[in-house]
Amino acid sequence: MKKTLQAFIIASSALGLLATVGCAKNAEHGEHTAGTGKVCEGFGPQTPRDIDQKAGENKRVFTLAPGYKNMNLCNIHFHVNAEHKAKDFSLYAGEGEHGHGGGYQCNDTKNLTKKELSPVDVKEGCEGVKPGDTIEVHWVHSSCDVAPGKGLGSCLSESCSNPDLRVETQVFLVVNDPEALDFGEMAYDGNTVNGLHQAKSLPTDTGTPVEFLGSTTGPKYTQEQCSPFQVTWSVRPQCAKIDIRSLHAWCKDNVFEEDHAHGVRQLVTDPNLLSEIK
Repeated sequence: MKKTLQAFIIASSALGLLATVGCAKNAEHGEHTAGTGKVCEGFGPQTPRDIDQKAGENKRVFTLAPGYKNMNLCNIHFHVNAEHKAKDFSLYAGEGEHGHGGGYQCNDTKNLTKKELSPVDVKEGCEGVKPGDTIEVHWVHSSCDVAPGKGLGSCLSESCSNPDLRVETQVFLVVNDPEALDFGEMAYDGNTVNGLHQAKSLPTDTGTPVEFLGSTTGPKYTQEQCSPFQVTWSVRPQCAKIDIRSLHAWCKDNVFEEDHAHGVRQLVTDPNLLSEIK
């Protein structure tokens, strides 16, 4: 069930972002994740997940949010390492702790050249991001008539406290290469289309996005304490290289007040906490 405006802002205020929920050890891959107690019950489907695994047994369903072109972009933020997992980003980065570290890296990480990995000297930019990092970017969209801004509070208003939410997601491999993708071309910068706030562009050549029902997330949520909120996720299954200078330029000046990489949380693997991917 969707909550009130006040409850939503409180739940998302810790980091003003979407993170994930924890899970038990995945014996097949040798991965350990946070949480060892009883799985929470009575909640809707949770996020993040392995998008190559389609099965899910959570019985709580809700209507998919409209396509992002029919919604308002309300927030952009990113995480170091991928929160989700897919064939193309499946290098396990460890558990991390306190919501930071962990997640997955793009498989091409091990094939980067010395030039792509060479450091850059910037005085202002994205704190905690360097060449060779994997990042997962979230473009958050809302059905409310709102303008983009800081945190998830910008995705709703006093007159629209229960919005449909959609997160368009892309995993990038950060490189020192001006020929790589320019993050500025996927930023906001006041762009509107048909009266709706929109990013200037979103990736279109990294595979067909995998769409599924999930949740908002945050450090307070674990596999034992689930998120009650409802989100339609759209995760592109392939990595793309992004030029680190363009990312630093965006962090230096953006309406979302984002200037650092957020931490990731661990995959949800319990089928009772996952929706079925159609």
